[in-house]
Amino acid sequence: MINREQITADYQLIQDEICAALELADGKAHFEEEKWEREGGGGGRTRVIQNGNIFEKGGVNFSAVHGKLPDSMIKAFKVEQDDFFATGISIVIHPNHPLVPIIHMNIRYFEMPSSFGEGQKPVRWFGGGIDLTPHYVIDEDARYFHAYLKSVCDNYNHDFYHRFKLWADDYFFIKHRNETRGIGGIFYDRLMENEENSWDSIFEFSKSLGRSFIPIYTELVKRNRDKTFTELEQQWQYQRRSRYTEFNLVYDAGTKFGLETNGRIESILMSLPPTAKWLYNYQPEAGSEEEKTLSLLKKGINWV
Repeated sequence: MINREQITADYQLIQDEICAALELADGKAHFEEEKWEREGGGGGRTRVIQNGNIFEKGGVNFSAVHGKLPDSMIKAFKVEQDDFFATGISIVIHPNHPLVPIIHMNIRYFEMPSSFGEGQKPVRWFGGGIDLTPHYVIDEDARYFHAYLKSVCDNYNHDFYHRFKLWADDYFFIKHRNETRGIGGIFYDRLMENEENSWDSIFEFSKSLGRSFIPIYTELVKRNRDKTFTELEQQWQYQRRSRYTEFNLVYDAGTKFGLETNGRIESILMSLPPTAKWLYNYQPEAGSEEEKTLSLLKKGINWV
């Protein structure tokens, strides 16, 4: 049976692979690593890249934590035990170029060790997802992104992309703005072994999703990093970052889980951009690229 030690080791390897590839893509900045321990059990490796040729701020974080769940999380997870183990990788990259998108990815594993007794059904699952938040929605890039994700999903289950794309549309939605955070992607949680999906297959899917990050993002960076941009486009980028910030602070489940389980605050809030702006009641010009982008921030758009 695949155990937590193997999952942890493979996730650490994926973190290493992604960091090396991002440094190569940027060509200037390097990740700073901080190893930390969590009061209550476990710890992680926070890696942050800043002030690069293209990456203004980003993080590729790994954690493996354990301990006791607070009552609020026990109720949220609808479980009876209070002990837990969780490991995963969380990535957010904020580029300095308004035509290069923000990207987020997370792959994670969760288990309740006390459920692994003889005759008991283990409580364990995988979760994760990847989504894209363009400052300007470029149709060709959006189609490429979703087509790549569909190909990854189809290697494991032909129902995955459709299910997980709808899930992402619903999850990455800023309710108080009535708009999606970006163009979505895929998102899933509590993916467990069943008649359709073996435990080995689910684990391999999790790793394949993690390893899709580099080919996807380096291609999008390559397509757009050398394009010229205006001051107006830069200001629009800062406004779109403010929407990203609102979602992460108000709705993001990973942020809430980290805070509820006494996680490391600097690592939890690594996802926030270095600069964002909130202009009062800003309205884009009719027919502008900014207005076009806003018109595409909605659920149910089929990009493939």
